[in-house]
Amino acid sequence: MAMILSADAKMVRETAHDFFREKSPILALRKLRDSADPDGFSRALWREMAELGWSGFLVPEDHGGSGFGHVGLGQVMEAAGRTLAATPLLGTALIGAVAIDRGGSEAQKAAHFPGLVGGETIFALALEEGAHHAPYRIATTAKKSGGGWVLDGAKQFVLDGHVADTLIVVARTSGGPRERSGITLFLVPGNAPGVSRRRSIMVDSRNAARITLAGVAVDGEAVLGPVDGGADLLDGILDCARAGLAAEMLGSSAEAFERTVQYLKDRKQFGVPIGSFQALKHRAAQMYCEVEATRSAVTAALDALDSGANDASLLASLAKAKANATARLTGDEGIQMHGGIGMTDEHEIGFFLKRARVAEATFGDAAFHRDRYAAVSGY
Repeated sequence: MAMILSADAKMVRETAHDFFREKSPILALRKLRDSADPDGFSRALWREMAELGWSGFLVPEDHGGSGFGHVGLGQVMEAAGRTLAATPLLGTALIGAVAIDRGGSEAQKAAHFPGLVGGETIFALALEEGAHHAPYRIATTAKKSGGGWVLDGAKQFVLDGHVADTLIVVARTSGGPRERSGITLFLVPGNAPGVSRRRSIMVDSRNAARITLAGVAVDGEAVLGPVDGGADLLDGILDCARAGLAAEMLGSSAEAFERTVQYLKDRKQFGVPIGSFQALKHRAAQMYCEVEATRSAVTAALDALDSGANDASLLASLAKAKANATARLTGDEGIQMHGGIGMTDEHEIGFFLKRARVAEATFGDAAFHRDRYAAVSGY
């Protein structure tokens, strides 16, 4: 297991950090929020990211990407997390690319990869149907109709769902609403007849949507992966998404920690920096240790996904569980140590707490992944 970045990965890391600091600071997120931007992200910025090749890191070279891998994309995700950049990285460059690469036919790859790599096509995974992450709790149905299918149901918390050109819809083609078997994935145009999308803005000012499918007809070529056997494909997609999101959360946690330490050095009480107080030193030391432990877990998960290791699923859940706990800790402590000013919208530290809460619930909270870790381990 490689725990040290390659020279190429280090170069991507440095480039990404400079890019997001200069072109997408937290001020950019404020502008998107305060202007009620209809997209919720900058399309111009996304095109620049595509030009840098980031949208194609998980797309094979023979389909126009670089095949650079999860470790490489993880460096971009971490850098984006530091400035809380609102981008389609997770839904498109990661989830969309993995879904098409692992489950797509050659025709589907030829049809979808060029737009994805070029930053022209936005993807969204339409999975959740309840308040909590439950990947097999699927009541949305897909019924055979001639040579195609008809989809009916509703999805919640669909990231970038209101602007997605292509929806990856998880539907049930057989079995009961909580069974792992009988799940099938479909590629559905976002503007298909019968698809209605209602945007909802989360507490972290990010995009999400509620999507209703009412008699949505698709042809047989819309099926992604095997009919009734889509759970294995979905598991792989989610493992990649969890590790990638954990990388983003690592970036946010590291930034929140560093900002808090700087405040401890700058803020004075009784004539001395408050960072000289022993109790605050202990709390800062704990934050540092948790951030570095999370870095190790995230790096291990990303490397396992690239190498196809047997324990990739285990490590993905470990990384997400650890990132959840660390993001909550650094967000909470950042607010606490900044005192009253940390509670104001004018100060940026509160943005990290809000992002931590939403990211924690996305693709499974800490309790979900502790349970999954135990189950995968045979307990």
